[in-house]
Amino acid sequence: MIAWQVTEHGPVAEVLQLVRDVPGPEPTGDEVVVQVGACALNFADSLLCAGTYQEHPPLPFTPGLEVAGVVVAAGPDATHRVGDRVAGSPSLPRGGLAEQALARSAHVFRLDDDVDDATAAAMHVTYQTAWFALQRRVELRADDTLLVHAGAGGVGSAAVELGLAVGATVIATAGGPEKVAGVAARGVTRAIDYRSEDFVAIVNELTDGRGADVIFDSVNGETFTRSTKCIAWEGSIVVIGAAGGTYVEARTNHALVKNYGVLGLNWRGYLEHRPQLVADAHRQLTRLLRTGALHPDISERLPLDGDIPDALARLVRGKTTGKLVVLPTG
Repeated sequence: MIAWQVTEHGPVAEVLQLVRDVPGPEPTGDEVVVQVGACALNFADSLLCAGTYQEHPPLPFTPGLEVAGVVVAAGPDATHRVGDRVAGSPSLPRGGLAEQALARSAHVFRLDDDVDDATAAAMHVTYQTAWFALQRRVELRADDTLLVHAGAGGVGSAAVELGLAVGATVIATAGGPEKVAGVAARGVTRAIDYRSEDFVAIVNELTDGRGADVIFDSVNGETFTRSTKCIAWEGSIVVIGAAGGTYVEARTNHALVKNYGVLGLNWRGYLEHRPQLVADAHRQLTRLLRTGALHPDISERLPLDGDIPDALARLVRGKTTGKLVVLPTG
């Protein structure tokens, strides 16, 4: 079968290679083989290629962390049957950038016929991440002000939509006029161009000096440090990654003075240790999708044998918006 593989760690554009004769996966135990109907790309795929992700699958491996498709084979203990449509997280090293992926039964979820593969794949990791950040690590309320960093990206746009669905006042940052316009079109109270505007001053002005109750930070680095200057008393900063390339240490004395919390979110930890919570979130997100509250932004649909390394490299450089989804060739 066709699959993208990494045989050595390094920059995604250099190490991700298309291989056309990879043996198909064979399920054991509770595993299933999914004929991939769609695989969405994520920033974490580039970290996998570089060898800097929290998971270190053995080489060679196929990246691709969120898929949708049809079960075509099942192990003896699997809870899904051949023919079931599912969406979820494949098991590395047999990820989703291939014609077939391998997954544990508990890590993929039944997909209703009214949700297409591309939408399901585009929603899984990003909306789950935003959901757990805003509904479990904190409990976002309608009277809260939410600041979302990188609001034009996949996980940022998901956080924006979930914040609006709750009824919160949502402020979002993005880089450049085009991305800012896209975020503004989603209905946020204010879209801020972090390249030319001071988000700290704007957030404090919009909240009469109180600051944001919840800050959703996928950027980290200097963005995190400056966020501490516009966090509300007893607010929460939820750290979900470091797309800016660097992590910083929190000033605990400052957190003490303002009584705010700094919370981390490793969503895949829930997938491993509390998969039932992920299944519950899947049902809640599907319900919100049906109500029209969620509109996954699929900005690019790419063939499996297309230039996937370039697409991931553009994603890493912040040159994309929304979600990039890979579809079967032919």
